Amino acid sequence: MSKGRSAFRLHTASGQDIPKSVSDTMSALIREAHRQNSKETNERAASARLARPSHFAGGGSPMLPEALRGLLRETEPTRRISDLVLPRGIVGDLQDLVSEIRETALLRSHSLEPRHKVLLIGPPGTGKTSLASALAFELALPFLTVRYEGLVGSYLGETASRLQEIVEYVSHTPCVLFFDEFDSVGKERSDAQETGEIKRVVSSLLLNMDSMPSHCVVVCATNHPEMLDRAVWRRFELRIELPPPGEAELRDWFERTEKSFGHIGMSADEFVRLFSGETFSEIEAVTVDARRKVVLSRGQVAPSDAFRGAVERWQRRRNVGGFAADGSTSDRTNPARARSTRKKKGTATALPQGDLLGRPGEETQS
Repeated sequence: MSKGRSAFRLHTASGQDIPKSVSDTMSALIREAHRQNSKETNERAASARLARPSHFAGGGSPMLPEALRGLLRETEPTRRISDLVLPRGIVGDLQDLVSEIRETALLRSHSLEPRHKVLLIGPPGTGKTSLASALAFELALPFLTVRYEGLVGSYLGETASRLQEIVEYVSHTPCVLFFDEFDSVGKERSDAQETGEIKRVVSSLLLNMDSMPSHCVVVCATNHPEMLDRAVWRRFELRIELPPPGEAELRDWFERTEKSFGHIGMSADEFVRLFSGETFSEIEAVTVDARRKVVLSRGQVAPSDAFRGAVERWQRRRNVGGFAADGSTSDRTNPARARSTRKKKGTATALPQGDLLGRPGEETQS
């Protein structure tokens, strides 16, 4: 509703209707302000994505200071959260997080801060890196990955000093800062096998995480949550476990593939049986392989034939190195066996119970 229409509405209201008219007009103006704010936010996000370069020479970013190009790597996010196949509960958690960060000003007007520290847990290939990148896409923020080969030094105090350089940079630069394989720097300090330098790095990391401003969204990913220092856990306001795809996620993937690629020559039930127990990265490798074959054939190969060939190549490839020295099937190609082995050895993943909102008895994916 425009201001002119609002004034006309107030002017023409009768005396007894003025209070109701004022209330209705104010409500309409508030709705219009929210609509305009949402529109401007989306336009700024689109402009930011178009303005940023798609490729960076040498794997770095011209936006990064020279001193940090060995510590951070910027990549261009290409997927939205809606492009990922995720359990519905996780999608809801991410949408809430994005909404909080977009509405930082509103939260601060009520003395609140948005959550901005996220821990992603799951085996390799379950989409942790893709999710972190999609979060940067949704927020129209640079996606910066910490480069451990440049971060970890061999001299006393060197790693902590470099970590401090990263923190000082992101303290005035809105971004999504991604720590992949976070257990490399967030290890349990009580581990007798770790050196004093690693323990000092963990202590420095904890202090720096506490001081990071909310405009820097910190996302850490780990395959080994049991190795993380216990003090690390409470630093994360949102913890998300990404399991291998279940039946619902496999059917979702099948439907998306058929819609975008064409009929792949099998039913949804056959697709689920074929890829049950596999990771998203394995399934994506098959899908991309089939698409590549169709493109290179310039449309001469049908999607169903290309997909069948991709599955055959994948099955041959996954068996390479899939047998132990004694001739038995290795745990790598047998998820059920791997879980049983970890349980027998006492190394099965044990996650802290409850979340950070004081609800220890609830089932949660964060």
